[in-house]
Amino acid sequence: MSRDETRAEPTPTYTMGYGPEFRKMLERRNAADCAAHLLPHLEPGMRLLDLGCGPGTISVGLADAVAPGALHGVDMEETQIEMARAAAAAGGHANATFQTGDATALPFEDASFDVVHCHALLNHAPDTAAVLAEMRRVLKPGGLVSAREVIGDSSLFEPALAIGGTGRDAAWGTFLTLLRANGGHPQMGKELKGALVAAGFTDIRAGASFESYNSADDLAFLNGLITGWYFAPRTMEAAIAHGVASEAQFDGWRRSLEQWMSEPGAFAAFAWGEAIGRKP
Repeated sequence: MSRDETRAEPTPTYTMGYGPEFRKMLERRNAADCAAHLLPHLEPGMRLLDLGCGPGTISVGLADAVAPGALHGVDMEETQIEMARAAAAAGGHANATFQTGDATALPFEDASFDVVHCHALLNHAPDTAAVLAEMRRVLKPGGLVSAREVIGDSSLFEPALAIGGTGRDAAWGTFLTLLRANGGHPQMGKELKGALVAAGFTDIRAGASFESYNSADDLAFLNGLITGWYFAPRTMEAAIAHGVASEAQFDGWRRSLEQWMSEPGAFAAFAWGEAIGRKP
């Protein structure tokens, strides 16, 4: 969301929650896909902080890239940290450690890291400036900051039906509105360069990529995610409570999803903005 855009007072909660369907999506993520913009800049021996690490599926790839350097993963949710520790142990990533923490008050000394990375964190953080200030604080002079965040308005479903689109009448548009109502920033991916400039970073390189769903397996997974998360009582109740959707709309979107899945040309892609900057 643009910083001059007005909105209702946010209720800061994690919009996605931690249900089984969303956990499956987190588990599909990896460093090769989600941190491809950062990997060429990593070197053995670096000390890296993965902020908002979730279940550690990206973290372990970053840990490999900096080994024998140390990776520290931080997430606000203990269950995610437990899964990250298990993933690191199962893969033999002895240089990776994980702990709970607050992104606006990190438990690390100034100038502690060579690299600070986050993926899909700033989209959900009400005070992005405070998070970026902490990321800058714990970086060494000359250290790298890396972020990858969704661009809501550039993501797509084809054919759109009532699932895709960014208007309030579409399911995706309502999700973006709910994210904003929870204090999030659904367009943060395209605002990353400006946000890093405002936070005092220099030598910023920005780009974008798509996360595509095309194969039968990918579409079946996406269908399960939408059905299990978007149409879960928790999500619907939150959307209705915020006044961004009605029960009748959810019923219509459920039928539209069934129709979309039967379309031979069904295709979806989520747009991500990526940026790397340097602490002066």
